[in-house]
Order: sequence, then C-alpha cells, then structure tokens
Amino acid sequence: MLVGSSLPFHFLMYFAMTQQYRITLLPGDGIGPEIIPVAVAAIETVGKQFDFACSFETALIGGAAIDATGSPLPDETLTICKQSDAVMLAAIGGYKWDNLPREQRPETGLLGLRAGLELFANLRPATILPQLIDASTLKREVVEGVDIMVVRELTGGVYFGQPKGIFTTETGEQRGVNTMAYTTSEIDRIARVAYETAQKRGGKLCSVDKANVLDVSQLWRDRVTALNADYGDVELSHLYVDNAAMQLIRAPKQFDTIVTGNLFGDILSDAAAMLTGSIGMLPSASLGADGPGVYEPVHGSAPDIAGQDKANPLAQVLSAAMMLRYALNQPAAASKIEAAVMTVLDRGFRTGDIMSEGQTLVGCKAMSDALLEALEA
Repeated sequence: MLVGSSLPFHFLMYFAMTQQYRITLLPGDGIGPEIIPVAVAAIETVGKQFDFACSFETALIGGAAIDATGSPLPDETLTICKQSDAVMLAAIGGYKWDNLPREQRPETGLLGLRAGLELFANLRPATILPQLIDASTLKREVVEGVDIMVVRELTGGVYFGQPKGIFTTETGEQRGVNTMAYTTSEIDRIARVAYETAQKRGGKLCSVDKANVLDVSQLWRDRVTALNADYGDVELSHLYVDNAAMQLIRAPKQFDTIVTGNLFGDILSDAAAMLTGSIGMLPSASLGADGPGVYEPVHGSAPDIAGQDKANPLAQVLSAAMMLRYALNQPAAASKIEAAVMTVLDRGFRTGDIMSEGQTLVGCKAMSDALLEALEA
C-alpha cells in the first residue's frame, strides 16, 4: 500500500500507466445523436483492450445549437473543442433551418469550426470494400480495387474569399459575389500534406485545378509543381476539374492521391465517395498544423430517417478509427475497429443504405450490437 492511499498499489500503477485523452463530441442534428454513441462505445471497448481511456464532453453545433442558443457555433463549443485532444463530429443541418439567413444556418457553424481550429486539410478516403462492391452503381470491373485519398484545402478558396455577399448595383439590380483566392502559403501547406500522404500510399499525386481559365488556379498549379522538387519519389500529374470529374467515373483506378482546392474538393470528394456504393460508409479527417482535428463521416444528417433506428453508424465508427490513428497515436486500436467493421459486413449485416439481396437488414442499434460483439471477440 502507498502511504496515504487506500487503493492497492497495482491499481494505482495501472491508472498511472493508462493514457488519458479528452474528446469533444458534436452530435449535431438528424441522425447524429444516434450514431455518435456507437462510435463512443467502440472507442471505450478498444480503450480497455489497449490500455487507454477517453473522457468525452458533448457540445452543441448546427441546428441543435441554433435552437438552444441562436448561434450555429456557440463560443463555448469552440472553446471546448480547442481544449480537447480531438473532436468527433456527426452531422449538421436539416430542412428546419434551410430558410434562415446564411449567417445563422447550421453550415455556417461548420465553416466557423474549421476556421476557428485552423483546419486547412481535409482527408477523404474512398476505398471499395470487397463486401460492398456490388452496391456501387458502376460496373464491378470499373470500381474493383479503387483506393483513392482526396486531400481538400479547407479554409481558403471561394468559401472564405473576400469580398463576398449580395449587393445592389447603381442600377438597382442585385449582384451576388464570391471571391476565389489563395495565397502562396495556403497552397504550399496543403500541397505538402498531399505529397506526404502520397508518399505513404502509392506515390502518385494528381493536382486538380482550372488553370486554363482561372488565375488563382494558375498560381495553384505553379506552386504544386514547384514543390515537386522536394518530393522526387512522388509522380505528379495535373487535371482540369471538369476532366477530373469525368475520369473519376470513367477510370477511377488511375487515381491514388488527389489534391485540390476547397470548392473543387467539395464536389470531387462526394463523387469519389459514391464510387463505393454508399456515402454512408466513408470517414474523413480535418487537420491543422497543430491542435485538435475534427473526425466526421462524410454523409449528411439524413433528417428523413432521424429517430427511426435506420441510420448507418459505420462511417462514424470508421471516423473514430481515423481519430485513434491520426490524433491519438493508437494505430492498433484503430485497426481493431476497422477489422470489426469488416467482420460485421462479412457476417451479412446491412443497414438500408447498403442493403443487397441475401443480406440481413438491421437498424442502427442492431449494427452497434454486432460491432461491439466483433470487437469483444
């Protein structure tokens, strides 16, 4: 026994050795409150197995925050996120808030979170799982073996450029303005993330722009090309965004890592996601130079099925695995979660969005139970 302690020495030693992490949970709207608990349960299960523990604090964002506070991103939420080791976000938005002024919409809260945490790099994997290959709307021979990582710049470009807004001209006509702008430093930092990502994958990087008509894209292309000298082991190519969209559908296996700006990345990452058959299966990570990253599924809030036990929690769970790997340096625990997802799919469990003939249709709760059973096996 230790002096002044009533606890056994072996217990104190175990507690002292257990790595502790602070995680902020942002359930948000729609199906968010249903899928976040599944990911939390998975993290807690592997934490016991790999000797780490997480404390979770829930905060408001999106429509839920608007209803409670009038703001889509309360100051308290941003403060809590900044004090954590990582942030796990579910989904935001819904029909209820679609007609609010832009500055009060749920999506404004998401943009504010990215800006407040300085999350400039969004990593969006699109990988075909063998169990779900027939869920894709494309032919098996087109998508089999697809494994793409889209690296999207997240805090610049047309979503953040100034000036922006709807103005009245001298003739009384309304004019909408958004400015697409990037600085050299903004391009360089996302390009380096993309090059380093490509080095860890297949060594191929495709930069997507519209340099034939946009000056901002010409600067983008010039900087990405110049940095290639620092990454001689990475094969660099360029595509205009319209051609890239076509090529993603025509021959997606030609791509390994894609880097692009905010607007183009928003579009192309969703197109890549649908190669896999369901956007409900894909995780993402939004990272900054330092501080906590945000880990979230790429699907939306699905308000039409919210509260009906129909949600697919697996993208949220896989986002938790990305968080364990990238933020908490727990790769073995991340791999255990990813393997458990594969196990439940091998066993034929499917939510409605990935259902196919001969499989077992389950809801969110039953999928959670199957996942935890696989984790504990």
